[in-house]
Amino acid sequence: MAAGVSEPVNRQANTLYTYPENWRAFKAQIAAQYSGAKLRVASSPPDFIFGQTNHSPAFLSNFPLGKVPAFQGDDGFCLFESNAIAHYLGSDALRGSSKQASAQVLQWMSFADSEIIPPASTWVFPTLGIMQYNKQATEQAKEEVKRVLGVLNEHLKTRTFLVGERVSLADITVTCSLLWLYKQVLEPSFRQAFPNTTRWFLTCVNQPQFRAVLGEVRLCEKMAQFDAKKFAEMQPKKEAAPKKEKGGKEGGKPEKKEKKEKKEEKKAAPAPEEELDECDAALASEPKTKDPFAHLPKSSFVMDEFKRKYSNEDTLSVALPYFWEHLDREGYSIWYGEYRFPEELAMTFMSCNLITGMFQRLEKLRKNAFASVILFGSNNDSSISGIWVFRGQDLAFTLSDDWQVDYESYSWRKLDVESEECCTMVKEYFAWEGEFKHVGKPFNQGKIFK
Repeated sequence: MAAGVSEPVNRQANTLYTYPENWRAFKAQIAAQYSGAKLRVASSPPDFIFGQTNHSPAFLSNFPLGKVPAFQGDDGFCLFESNAIAHYLGSDALRGSSKQASAQVLQWMSFADSEIIPPASTWVFPTLGIMQYNKQATEQAKEEVKRVLGVLNEHLKTRTFLVGERVSLADITVTCSLLWLYKQVLEPSFRQAFPNTTRWFLTCVNQPQFRAVLGEVRLCEKMAQFDAKKFAEMQPKKEAAPKKEKGGKEGGKPEKKEKKEKKEEKKAAPAPEEELDECDAALASEPKTKDPFAHLPKSSFVMDEFKRKYSNEDTLSVALPYFWEHLDREGYSIWYGEYRFPEELAMTFMSCNLITGMFQRLEKLRKNAFASVILFGSNNDSSISGIWVFRGQDLAFTLSDDWQVDYESYSWRKLDVESEECCTMVKEYFAWEGEFKHVGKPFNQGKIFK
């Protein structure tokens, strides 16, 4: 093992193209967790840039609609449409153990697409600022959501899962379709009428395979409302119309001709959003938010330069000396994080995916953080812990709601930068070698957040 070098990306591996936090992609990712299918998620630059990569000729040659998620197997096999991808990546057990069970799984997957998604989108999208609020449509959507939750509640009265005695693609698909409802608008008083549905939903999202992809799912405490200001921020800015020029009789005709040419030119260039799925384009859009670190003074420590040293040069002889020599001890802090529920960790590949999922959800933190997180032990006897370097003296996760999905699953301890303990732990975790006396389990594999 080369110290301090993260594992190389296999460009030929099964790849799922998507944007971050795409609930459609979650279906395929969770199915892969259950089946053990190896899956690389390309959701951030340079592997994937939503609105650019999926418009490229190479992408469109394999996925003509330009939609995501899109799947390309290590053998070149391509699929679009999330249900088909989840079906392909899933196991026989997920698809249904009999002809009847398979049909029931397909029934609930269709139910999610046709009965849940339309009203859920109408109700939830305005609260996210990606759709204009319409009172009549929203009220109608609420009634439709009550109806589908009622259907599920009655079906689940005597059942733990939708089909059979184990999780199937039916549970995965319907859970992901309900995800934004439970996170945004289904407050306690609303979901009180559907205890069986909520019990089943919580059972699913707390399965290790779901948690590895979704992290901790927090149910809505207060129904989110439409925010006109947020909606305005989400809308693309329109160019100001050119001012009309005053002209005499002689200048009139040329002006009309020029306007006609401009109109034809504008018509000839299709809007870049035309070929996109409206839901994908909406969910991938995000309003401008304030930098969570804007209140901190400028630091002399250039994090990107350290990351280059760490990635390209020897850890012990180059990267570590550079780190300690240039670290701004007032502007940065070092933390030790340990996963609080080691008894839940089963197969090592699932535990590794738990780390990867957390990293993916912290994409916007990368500029101001670095971490080495290690999985110790073996199947059914493992632990996860790591060393994190954050800008500022506070635990960075608390600075943004977007970063709080996973961090409460870990216990955190700020290290004294000048202590021998801190120096030893940084060395061992950054180099992926050492005694790791505080762990008591052998090194299995590591992941670098940079």
